[in-house]
Amino acid sequence: MPTDKSIGRRWIVVALLFTATIINYVDRQMLGLLKPSLSEEFGWTETDYADIVFAFQAAYAVFYLLFGRFIDVIGARWGYALAFTVWNLAHIAHAAAATLVQFMVARLFLGAGEAGNFPAGLKAVADWFPRRERALAVGIFNAGANIGAIITPLIVPVIAYKWGWQAAFVITGVLSFGWLVAWLAFYRTPEQHPGVSPAELAHIRSDAAEAPGKVAWAVLLRRRETWAYALAKFLTDPVWWLFLFWLPDFLHRSYGLDLKGFGPPLVAIYILSDVGSVAGGWFSSRLMRGGMGVNGARKLAMLACAACVLPVIFATSAESLWLAVLILGLATAGHQGFSANLLTLPSDLFPRAAVASVVGIGGMAGAVGGMLMSKFTGWVLDTSGSYTPILLVAAGAYPLALLAVHILSPRLKQAAVGNG
Repeated sequence: MPTDKSIGRRWIVVALLFTATIINYVDRQMLGLLKPSLSEEFGWTETDYADIVFAFQAAYAVFYLLFGRFIDVIGARWGYALAFTVWNLAHIAHAAAATLVQFMVARLFLGAGEAGNFPAGLKAVADWFPRRERALAVGIFNAGANIGAIITPLIVPVIAYKWGWQAAFVITGVLSFGWLVAWLAFYRTPEQHPGVSPAELAHIRSDAAEAPGKVAWAVLLRRRETWAYALAKFLTDPVWWLFLFWLPDFLHRSYGLDLKGFGPPLVAIYILSDVGSVAGGWFSSRLMRGGMGVNGARKLAMLACAACVLPVIFATSAESLWLAVLILGLATAGHQGFSANLLTLPSDLFPRAAVASVVGIGGMAGAVGGMLMSKFTGWVLDTSGSYTPILLVAAGAYPLALLAVHILSPRLKQAAVGNG
């Protein structure tokens, strides 16, 4: 391990990724928080709201795939900058929406831009961290999703009640552009960054050398390892979309909470999910430092996280609000810990030149699953008004995802890919 003072450069990268992910999730969650009041103002049915979510996820699916390849070609610095600019402008544009179609268009562009967040972030982690540190780094920056979900119910009601819901979109969007300035000023690859010492660079590049060059999509799509990642994302990403877009509605239906009351329960749930994100990444990294291989460490951590989600089926029958919050918080913690390990698999299984492309393929699969979950959720709530069947689906997703990973990549060995 390097011992000089410049060791901190790669952790500054993580701090920037963490901050961007906070912004990403503030922008993503805001409509869900405002849903009860906007539904009343505009007369949305559950299916109408599901259609707005569907528009976001459809764009997210397509552009996750495209951004994955694009970022492998041009790199994380400019790829991230473009994605951030698109999504932040789309976020601000929500303030001008007045019809269902206009909200759908704003969400479509938001989804297109936000699709670049994780391909760029995971590409940056693969560039800046050796394999044994990646799960922890991913766990930290992925925890920004939970911080964003915590911040949103604290700041949005204050702005919305004082200046209106439109101001919430404008103010948060304008302030967020400060991140773009910091990103472009700081981010380079380790070899190009003037602040990286030889000792830190040697630490970052301490894994076995990888063959240079790009890897064609056609090559990646023929590999079982690609489908192990993609299928796990298809199964588990929809559950996070469910939590993100429908938790306020669940609390409104089950406990009569409104915009003023969402704050403390949602903050508690997402604090627990933050703990899960960092703990899940730390657990597998700790096992690897103790001598366990990548295969055992990742899968054991994912199994423990999957077990944390299973009790979510009891959330609808909880005797009190805070018992439901505990159950939901445990489930979101399990999801984030599971994801911290799942998101490292592309860099575990593929050379750096292919990481963002594989992330894009998996992200598209996850968004398609999210689209199906949105339509399913809207239909169930419009027909029965019950979250029970929805949470049954959520609970079963993680054991199935881990089983899929194990069947398709039983040893988590690097995929044999040629350049193309």
